[in-house]
Amino acid sequence: MARKRISREKIINAFLFSSFDKSAGATSLQDISDFLQIKKASLYNHFSSRDEMYEATLDYCREYLAAVNFLPEELKDQEKLAKETAASSFRKIIRRYLKLYEAEPLFQMYAFIHAEQYFNKTASEIADDERCKVEKGAAEILKYLSDSGKAVKLSASEIRAASQWYGSALIQQIDVYIMHKKEIVRQNPECGAGSLFALPTDDTALSAIIKLSDNYIKLISVAP
Repeated sequence: MARKRISREKIINAFLFSSFDKSAGATSLQDISDFLQIKKASLYNHFSSRDEMYEATLDYCREYLAAVNFLPEELKDQEKLAKETAASSFRKIIRRYLKLYEAEPLFQMYAFIHAEQYFNKTASEIADDERCKVEKGAAEILKYLSDSGKAVKLSASEIRAASQWYGSALIQQIDVYIMHKKEIVRQNPECGAGSLFALPTDDTALSAIIKLSDNYIKLISVAP
């Protein structure tokens, strides 16, 4: 039988998938080797210990998530922004951002980082970087809306406060969404995490945050 070619990246993704299913703390080297259908000893060709694998997974998530943009490129273009209402701008961002996290391995990465942030400083920093990215993107849109007259004139401190609210609300709703998705997996064990998105999509989190967004936009929008 030909030897299976296993890379560090495949092992890290196996760790993420197993952590999604069992939690990072409960995931063993045997779980990972079973997932990859290799001998446990083969893992030591790439990592000297489980701890090294865990740290490498954090580094992998940091690099991967850093490349995910909260603000779509088309909404950085002022000509295109001019065609959008305040509400539609944020709806477009929110829908796109949640859809990004429906893709594997982003979904598993999010679950991993947001679970580990309470126990690991690096995971906490990654989660904070993500929140700051969301806040910065929201602040850019709010500033444009304010400067263009589509929203009431907002001071720098008001824009900062509003964008912080957006960041917190969005992260909170993604957390709810992921918990719900994990429960779907528990109720349908035959699907496994790898087939997660073959299951029906739940729009509860999306609807909740869009409603929050719309209510806030009503307060700051300028009537046509």
